[in-house]
Amino acid sequence: MTQGSNRVLDELAKLMTDAAGAAQGVGREVGGVFRAQGEKLLNSMDLVQREEFDAVMEMARKAREENEALGVRIAVLEALAGVKTTVEAPKTEKVTKPRAKKPAAAK
Repeated sequence: MTQGSNRVLDELAKLMTDAAGAAQGVGREVGGVFRAQGEKLLNSMDLVQREEFDAVMEMARKAREENEALGVRIAVLEALAGVKTTVEAPKTEKVTKPRAKKPAAAK
């Protein structure tokens, strides 16, 4: 009887191990499907990746600094030439990173 009992327990343990492996496989598959759907949703929202945003912000900062330096050079050259500037260069504002909107309070 011990031999038969051990065999049943061995088969049961084998069945449970196989079931656990199958459950892990299903879990990985479901996770992959959810990840793919999430990426699809984000792509359809036309969002920009953080790295791209930071790169464009850096380009804009450099262009702004170059523009200001050129404005100073033009002013110096005009002063040396005795020409009076009729149009002032616009003052640039510091661009900040966008912030998440706060949810509206429930009324």
